Amino acid sequence: MSKVAIVYWSGTGNTQVMAREVEKGARAAGADVRVFNVDEFSAIQLDEYDAVGFGCPSMGTETLEESEFEPLFASCEPYLNGKKIVLFGSYGWGDGEWMRNWNERSKAAGAFLLAESLIVHEVPTPNDCKACNALGKALAG
Repeated sequence: MSKVAIVYWSGTGNTQVMAREVEKGARAAGADVRVFNVDEFSAIQLDEYDAVGFGCPSMGTETLEESEFEPLFASCEPYLNGKKIVLFGSYGWGDGEWMRNWNERSKAAGAFLLAESLIVHEVPTPNDCKACNALGKALAG
């Protein structure tokens, strides 16, 4: 059984819904899953998990949330080499540039992305929730 962490930040609740749906998919695939709000997780915990899902919405000019999520992710980057991860988040404007940048940043750190990153416009629809479940299954391996 793989041990999975899902770490997220959510301002409006949309990314939180996504995190819970990713969790459902990972549990359905047999993983031991723990969900963390960004302030409950630190880089030293990365080694405790076989894979990690990171969730953050697009903020401002298509960036990661700057006061809590960005500092956490930056602290994790030196430990991502060879780590299995997935990325997800919601957005309200733009074209997903923040996710493309986040993907490249993760790859540059040496992370292994288990699936294509998932972005959802505004509130997740039932089809979006199914996509989150599938992402969780990929995270579970």
